Amino acid sequence: MIKVNIFEAKARLSEYLDRAARGERIVVCRHNTPVAELRHVSAVRTEPRPVGPLPGRPVFDVPPSFFDPMSDDELESWEGAMPPYATPSRSSAAQPTRAAERGADVKARAGTRKKGRGRS
Repeated sequence: MIKVNIFEAKARLSEYLDRAARGERIVVCRHNTPVAELRHVSAVRTEPRPVGPLPGRPVFDVPPSFFDPMSDDELESWEGAMPPYATPSRSSAAQPTRAAERGADVKARAGTRKKGRGRS
């Protein structure tokens, strides 16, 4: 194992990567305190991962009714009562966004500032 500072590791990164590939461990330090380690990666997956359930794990079927939309009563029991800002009766296009409200507030306050204060 060798210890190197960050400046040296940046300047000679290719050399240290070659040494790590051969099996050496390189510890990178900042102010003599270890912060990272370069080392060889022992096993790289060459075949794709299997898709599907793991061997020995239970398998179950999802019925098509699982994807049917829930009724309003079911939704309310899962999520609770609808918050006032999410009522479907008001059009979202008619509601100003928070950014628009904040922009209007900032513009209103800008007109009330007194001249002669602050930076010139």
